[in-house]
Amino acid sequence: MNLEEYFARTGYKGSLEKQDLETLTDIFQHHIRAVPFENLSIHCGEKITLELEHVYNKIVQRKRGGWCMENNQLLGWVLKCLGYDTSFLGAYVFNPHQNTYATIMTHLLVKVVIDGKAYIVDGGFGVSYQMWQPMELVSGKDQPQAPGVFRFTEKNAVWYLEKMRRKQCIPNQNFSNSDLLEKKECRKVYMFSLEPRTVEDFRFQCTYLQTSPDSLFTKKSICTLQTTKGFRALIGWTFTETTYNYKENMDLVEFVTLEDEEVEKTLKEKFNITLDRKLVPINVKGSYTI
Repeated sequence: MNLEEYFARTGYKGSLEKQDLETLTDIFQHHIRAVPFENLSIHCGEKITLELEHVYNKIVQRKRGGWCMENNQLLGWVLKCLGYDTSFLGAYVFNPHQNTYATIMTHLLVKVVIDGKAYIVDGGFGVSYQMWQPMELVSGKDQPQAPGVFRFTEKNAVWYLEKMRRKQCIPNQNFSNSDLLEKKECRKVYMFSLEPRTVEDFRFQCTYLQTSPDSLFTKKSICTLQTTKGFRALIGWTFTETTYNYKENMDLVEFVTLEDEEVEKTLKEKFNITLDRKLVPINVKGSYTI
């Protein structure tokens, strides 16, 4: 495990000397544009483990992606090695179809403190709810980014993240009512406290999420990657490409349904992923929006 190999993976060639917000943002953006948010291991017979060496091998050496416990654990390690003041937090993800927050803490994120200011760095959410810049941990302040306007609010020591999106243009009208499309313009994302967490706090969740029939991740095969203009997503057989703000206050969302034989080719061409085992795509309706 070494930083040079990690930065070769993400393509980052900037400074490693400064522990400032500008450097943090640059490192972070290279990560989310090189490393997919994906759960494909579950659907090709592999087990997801939380040992950092395994995460490093998977993402850096095998050029795969991972979910939040992998992506953000690796990011946290990189930032700590560079001298940043980092800690892990745990969040409860909002389910838009049930209109409630999860009762299990399934989302791992990173808090970074720079010059006395706290920021949330989350490289493991994917699709349109993936932040592109570290977010200052301040309540009630709109924080506009390319994906839309993010905002934290704090009530009784509980922090809530929400996102306001633009209108959507969907050229393929067959998908205009897709359950993958978020219908609301303001969407709750997750809630969390500032209690420091460790990877050990996520052992049960890691097993649960990849084995329970109630888990979103057993119901859908997901691979998403941020681009310089938006993001790509492959959910089951549905490939989408979103371009942010392609017109004033309008995002372009393009859908296509793939044949079985096109799935692995698309993973290679659009996400730079080559799987060791055969993927069995799945997309059970509900619980996930882009």
